[in-house]
Amino acid sequence: MPFSKAFPKKVDGASYPKWEEVYLTYEEEITAEDEARKENLRLMRDCLKDAKGILGDTGYKDEQNSVVRMAIALFEKRSSHEVHWKEKRAKEKFDKLSNAGKPSA
Repeated sequence: MPFSKAFPKKVDGASYPKWEEVYLTYEEEITAEDEARKENLRLMRDCLKDAKGILGDTGYKDEQNSVVRMAIALFEKRSSHEVHWKEKRAKEKFDKLSNAGKPSA
């Protein structure tokens, strides 16, 4: 089932926006997942580095167990999920489609 997200689009003369559903192609989904994976790996490396620093600053011993637990806690707070990346890609697609018929300034 393809990923989809609805976005509000202003309609002239209407009080409420019209909601338009944007679907990602299989290739767009794979690209978003790859971007999320790369970013999450980068974040985990940063979290491990930060965890070592935090634990060292607070006097905890540099035990792998402590570092890994701290890194996981940081990662859970920082990491972006694949859905976020897919929603971002869908929003870019929506904006591009919405502006396709409009003259540029």
